[in-house]
Amino acid sequence: MMIAPVGGAKHRLLPSCSTLALLAALTLPTQAYAQVAAPPLTRAGTTISNTATATFDNGGGPQTIDSNRVDLLVDELLDVTVGSNNPTDVPTTPGATQQVLSFRVTNAGNGAENVVLSTIANAGGDNYDPVVTQIYIDADGNNAFDAATDTLYTPGTGDPLLQPESAITVFVVATTPAGVVDGNRGVVSLVAAAKTGTGDPGDSFAGQGEGGGDAVVGSTGADGSDDGAFVVSAATVTLVKSATITNPLGTADPIPGATITYNIVATVAGSGSVSGLAITDNIPTDTVYVPGSITLGGSPLSDAADADAGDFNGTRINVALGTVAGGQTRTVTFQTMID
Repeated sequence: MMIAPVGGAKHRLLPSCSTLALLAALTLPTQAYAQVAAPPLTRAGTTISNTATATFDNGGGPQTIDSNRVDLLVDELLDVTVGSNNPTDVPTTPGATQQVLSFRVTNAGNGAENVVLSTIANAGGDNYDPVVTQIYIDADGNNAFDAATDTLYTPGTGDPLLQPESAITVFVVATTPAGVVDGNRGVVSLVAAAKTGTGDPGDSFAGQGEGGGDAVVGSTGADGSDDGAFVVSAATVTLVKSATITNPLGTADPIPGATITYNIVATVAGSGSVSGLAITDNIPTDTVYVPGSITLGGSPLSDAADADAGDFNGTRINVALGTVAGGQTRTVTFQTMID
């Protein structure tokens, strides 16, 4: 930076110290600093010992003396948290069994602690109450439910022991009532509590902590809970049948010799799907089936019981529609002639 003072002579203006510091900071490469992980909690039952030392000279030369030793036994901190492992509502269907919600239970304290598990399925705020049948504890750590491998929870005798700052996966298994409808939500809360006791933060259980110290309730109240939810994905079927008539006279009158074209529309509604959907229709009395007249979605089907979806067995037509998702329709037609 240059300035021109009076008299025309040019002198260089020296930058200040603060300017130099700023320039240096701007030219330094950006550094990424790794976040330092919090150290593990001191284990309950640990003895913290401390002795002070004094040095002095009373005229006879330097001397050193020690204080008495102070020993502190670290108490057990009771902290339990619960978190849902389900990122979204878990789909279910009316009457379905073995429906699973997954949770993570954590011992956030500093001592080994048994946790007591329970569920709440009737707290309100949803459309129906799932029927909780079992609670399982993930035995192999793969976070996937397998009734043959995982441990069935038994309250009182099977309360899992969690080491300090460790977690387990818990599965809640439920049945969906048959009467639910598409879009209904059912909420289940998993509750986990320290077996030693719960209460307000700071409450203490004398002598009940790991290692012989007290057990002190932490900020969680020594219990935690979280919600998981099922959402019903169901489908309903409606069937609408209509008929059109043509006859040799060119009119729409149902006279002998007239042809009746039956049009059957199956509509599936809802967010789920139906499987094994099939349409059957008996040939009406006083009419005869018109051979080769069955269609599905406008495409002809054979009368034989073969690879295609339809057949005529001599008294009725049959059309297999299979699995049909909500929001879709299937249209079947066939013809008969009035005797």
